[in-house]
Amino acid sequence: MFQEIYIIDNQEDFTESLKELFKKDTNFKLINVKETQIDNIFQNIPEIIVINEDNISTPTLELCKTIRKNEDNNITPLIVSATNEDQNHKMELAKASVEYYIPKSMGTEYLYYRIKNMSRLLAVNRTVSPLTGLPGNVQIQKELKKRLLKQESFSVLYLDLDNFKAYNDVYGFLQGDEIIKFTARTIVKNANEKNSNDIFIGHIGGDDFVAILNIKTDYEKVCQNIIKQFDEGVKEFFTKEDREKGYIKIQNRKGKMEHFPLTSISIGAVFADKDKFANILEIGEIGAQMKHLAKKYKGSCYAVDRRKKM
Repeated sequence: MFQEIYIIDNQEDFTESLKELFKKDTNFKLINVKETQIDNIFQNIPEIIVINEDNISTPTLELCKTIRKNEDNNITPLIVSATNEDQNHKMELAKASVEYYIPKSMGTEYLYYRIKNMSRLLAVNRTVSPLTGLPGNVQIQKELKKRLLKQESFSVLYLDLDNFKAYNDVYGFLQGDEIIKFTARTIVKNANEKNSNDIFIGHIGGDDFVAILNIKTDYEKVCQNIIKQFDEGVKEFFTKEDREKGYIKIQNRKGKMEHFPLTSISIGAVFADKDKFANILEIGEIGAQMKHLAKKYKGSCYAVDRRKKM
């Protein structure tokens, strides 16, 4: 998949010189756009937008504000390259949410590396959940692999919510997102209670989370604290009437009303002792089994895999 870099420039020499530097980077596609063709940018949502200030007639500040007003490109990174190095001008562009101002005196190669570095950061950010700000699947897998390679003992908690779909059906997805954010805060607060630098918390997606704890952490105590705080706090996301009843009602496909308990949390805990697991798939499989076991019980619950290496 191409990473499209749009270069706003009424001439093409600047773009061609950059293309020469990117010729070995086959995943990048540089596209020259004249300022009169700016609608082409709005239709495509590029990875990064570069403005060659020296070769446009529209004031750069005005052009940047126009881009930022576009709903699809209001967070697209902007780079301005120019010979003008006036400090006030640079400050005004920074206020207009321009990420980088690259003086022409730095050379085209410097711009090349800035574009590549920014693209790398964007790729990393895409692995982070936009809802919770927690690392996603790619980073979760890397963290598990790293710990296995180090042959260190650690524990993994697999967490998700019970009756969450029913909650979304009654209260709506926006309110459901608030419960997801509350869950993330609850996990982070209780897993990081001792301010350890060796704790990793990830958001797999939806209502699924992972917490990777070091050997010194009492993972059962963490499970107990998460459940206690979750059960106390989640009530705030229900109406007084539903809290008092202890359930919500939903009409099923046959037109009959069904009762669903208030949202709770289930946790599957796995202790990954040294050499117990050959790969991360084995850890995930046991974690899923434990979480499934926890879900058999009413309300919030956790289950721990206590089996030795098989």
